[in-house]
Amino acid sequence: MRDDRPSGDKAAPAVWFQYSADRKGEHPARHLLHYRGVLQTDAYSGYNGIYKDGRILEAGCWSHARRKLWDIHVKQKRQPGTLAHEGLVRIGELFKIEAEVNGRSALRRRRMRQTRSAPVLKELKSWMSETLTQVSAKSPMALAIGYSLSNWTALTNFVGDGRIDAHNNTAERALRGVAIGRKNYLHVGSDAGGHTAAVMYTLLGTAKLNGINPQRYLRHVLERIAEHPSNRIDELLPWVVAAQWADEASAKDMPLAA
Repeated sequence: MRDDRPSGDKAAPAVWFQYSADRKGEHPARHLLHYRGVLQTDAYSGYNGIYKDGRILEAGCWSHARRKLWDIHVKQKRQPGTLAHEGLVRIGELFKIEAEVNGRSALRRRRMRQTRSAPVLKELKSWMSETLTQVSAKSPMALAIGYSLSNWTALTNFVGDGRIDAHNNTAERALRGVAIGRKNYLHVGSDAGGHTAAVMYTLLGTAKLNGINPQRYLRHVLERIAEHPSNRIDELLPWVVAAQWADEASAKDMPLAA
């Protein structure tokens, strides 16, 4: 998933799906073999190998860290004053700051985070470390805090790089369609069907990110692709079509010259 609009970047957003038959780490390693940059994920261990040579910087997700405390809070009937509730309040301060820096330039985001988020994170880490000494080592609270502390570097890399979000909610939203339908896919199709589905999810998901109706976009492509020059296939990419349609809509709305 690429969507740098929160940091003021004008590049078109896009989502890229790849299918694999299992969750082994060899698959993301192969998919990202030539990639250099930042990769923001949950702390799934299958990604660990791709960070070893330093060409990819790991960025963690505070939504995943928060969710572990939220699950405890729900089981405690959302009672205020509990340790889980206090942790949620502290993490909530980070999200408040993120709401303010959203849409600003990467440089401005970094400066605001270093001034405001860094102290919040320092206090949060101290609170987590102290709380960890007060609860059972195998308790849900200890496991929730352990997740954050064991991934602390990845979770705090966003402070020093304004391009990085504090969470990967954009990718989570892009996966929602797959998550909703996955029970229907358990006994249907094949690996080949999985690869085809990944292509379709990529095209339609990217269309939605660029603000165009996926069905309309797919119809547009299918009506043209048979006779479209293969060396100009980029003209049918979702963000190119979105810009074309936006220009056409603007032209229709322009007043006639007197």
